[in-house]
Amino acid sequence: MLINCVAYQEGKKLSDIPVEDISEYLKIPGCFVWVALRDPEQGELATMQEEFSLHELAVEDASRGHQRPKLEEYGDSVFAVVHTVNLDGDDMVSGEVAVFAGPNYVLSVRRDSAQGFLGVRARTERDPQMLKMGSGFVLYALMDAVVDRYFPIVDKLESDLEAIEDRIFGGEGAQRDNIERLYDLKRNTLVLRHAVIPLMDAVGRLHGGRVPAVAGQTQDYFRDVHDHLLRISGRLDTIRDTIATAIQVTLSMVAIEENDINKKLAAYAAIFAVFTAFAGIWGMNFEFMPELKWRYGYPMAVCVMIGVCGYLYYRFKKSGWL
Repeated sequence: MLINCVAYQEGKKLSDIPVEDISEYLKIPGCFVWVALRDPEQGELATMQEEFSLHELAVEDASRGHQRPKLEEYGDSVFAVVHTVNLDGDDMVSGEVAVFAGPNYVLSVRRDSAQGFLGVRARTERDPQMLKMGSGFVLYALMDAVVDRYFPIVDKLESDLEAIEDRIFGGEGAQRDNIERLYDLKRNTLVLRHAVIPLMDAVGRLHGGRVPAVAGQTQDYFRDVHDHLLRISGRLDTIRDTIATAIQVTLSMVAIEENDINKKLAAYAAIFAVFTAFAGIWGMNFEFMPELKWRYGYPMAVCVMIGVCGYLYYRFKKSGWL
């Protein structure tokens, strides 16, 4: 579906144009065309391929989707893939944006993502001096918008991790539930990490050393995006390590709780063993057992059993087993 198709010249918006006129505007000096598509059909991509002379391999990747974040050069143009990530409740939902950027055009293809870029277009149009840089600045603006949307997600992951840690050490909820929460958090962290790490390598090729011609005037801006990705990657590494530690701590606490339960069971078993032993001896009813015919034999037996069991209970309690 076509979202918009706009022509710009010298950093200023000329007008919204029909798709069939794209090739005519590309011939105008100092003019570039910015087209945005969402979940396009094959015919729409074929039309864009014809209008912009896109490389068939890049078009094939954009039409198929499910690409890892990357940057590829095709002559004087580049093809970039970035992943959009957002939280739907406790689930991480990822989408994909493919961007074709040439000397005088930008084509963005968004798939499986509810996050639009109308705000990005409006922000760039308010800054004609930057928009004069052409398609390289638009490519930066799109990447920067995607990366900036990662930060609130990282904040949410850190907040969720702190809440789970409070539950673990506060004794709230079953430890099984805490472990399940940690694994859900770990899965979400991996989804975001798979979007960030490959993108770092791609953005790194857009600043310093030999860079594509499209990014020639915007290297400093891509360096800033790369710095943001480094910060996010470091925070994700910290979250991942903390989750691993939290899982180990939770399992250790489960083992400690089981050990405490086993101690209590063993202590009570020892106490009741005394009753069993004395009852077994006095229950044999041999003829020559003086205490059986003694008037106070029964009270004495009960007192002995209670006394011994009471002493055992005192010792177990003092040692922390009960």
